[in-house]
Amino acid sequence: MTSRPLKSGTMKKTTGMDRAKTRNWRPATQAVRGGTWRSEHGETSEALFLTSGYTYDDAQTVADRFAGDAQGMTYSRLQNPTTGMLEERIALLEGAEACRAQASGMAAMTASLLCQLSAGDHCVAARAAFGSCRWLVDHLLPRFGIETTVIDSADTAAWEAAIKPNTKVFFFETPANPTLDVVDLKAVCAIAKAHGVTSVVDNAFAGPALQRPMEFGADVVAYSATKIMDGQGRVLAGAICSSEQWINEVLMPFQRNTGPTISAFNAWVVHKGLETLSLRSHQQSRNAVALGEFMEHRVVKAGGEMRHPGLASHPAHELARAQMDATGPIFAFDVGSRARAFAILDALELIDISNNIGDTRSLMCHPASTTHAGMEADARTEMGVTEGLLRINVGLEDIADLTEDMDRALSAAGV
Repeated sequence: MTSRPLKSGTMKKTTGMDRAKTRNWRPATQAVRGGTWRSEHGETSEALFLTSGYTYDDAQTVADRFAGDAQGMTYSRLQNPTTGMLEERIALLEGAEACRAQASGMAAMTASLLCQLSAGDHCVAARAAFGSCRWLVDHLLPRFGIETTVIDSADTAAWEAAIKPNTKVFFFETPANPTLDVVDLKAVCAIAKAHGVTSVVDNAFAGPALQRPMEFGADVVAYSATKIMDGQGRVLAGAICSSEQWINEVLMPFQRNTGPTISAFNAWVVHKGLETLSLRSHQQSRNAVALGEFMEHRVVKAGGEMRHPGLASHPAHELARAQMDATGPIFAFDVGSRARAFAILDALELIDISNNIGDTRSLMCHPASTTHAGMEADARTEMGVTEGLLRINVGLEDIADLTEDMDRALSAAGV
């Protein structure tokens, strides 16, 4: 039996329901049902469209689509049904008007900045950030004549003090990678709006199940969907959320012509991962708090420091609780030296040594020699990435097994 070719008009978006109705669904329902487009075949699991191009019924149809006078697919660098489903679901979970998926988290961060900054503009950025994000601010933007200022993101007053007449963007992550600095979203985004500055928030450490920066006034939210959105360490992906106007008028010209496009397969994998995002995020957060509570006394007694927003000892603990549904699976701790940090890593039996985060497996790394190794030593020291700092992503394993493994590793290192 041969099926007839699927035409572009036969896709039913959001299971045949009006998109406005899907926005009234609660988050758990949106995570499973939002962004579902069914073909004429009525598949239950969303289809995977592995195609670079599309065919058309007639010449006028394709002309109208390229002119912007008709909706429909033209080329998978711009539209793909599988990618479109992912974008719709992320936008629903984020509470955003629109979303564009990207090839990776760093593609999302780069696009969110370069699409709106030009020579002569000024960007204020957080000092504590992922190493590649700092490279964008410290090296790439200045290469194109864009002035940058790096500040202590936890110091709310520092944001306003750094504003210049040519300031166009605030760029920061909260909680920050890997120091777990927490930014007052409501206050900083309000400062940005008051001065006509666009706030760009990297929300990769929390994800939309735990924190939705747009609820606090953020203009743009960028993701490494590689992390907790996928949740199982399988694919690279990114996403940018904002208003429809910003996505269409500011981001799209950049994306259309530079092509940081996610593959349809990767989009499909992340789309399925979103179904369990809230369940994973909250359980991993509970595990992280439990493991942090077990470790805190020993780390501090040994002269070290815990950096865990889920613990009362974190200076922004109450702020984190106020703007997050849970404090996330990731925290850091400082044991004083690289030798001791390496001894802990080498003694692990269950927790893997890995520089990824968001995975259902527990993973730990030494940022100074991995994620932030490309930064100058002075810059690492300034942002708090010391030689003794370790970052852990707490997974879904039994907390008793994780505690036993950490107990063994700490003891082996004399902590």
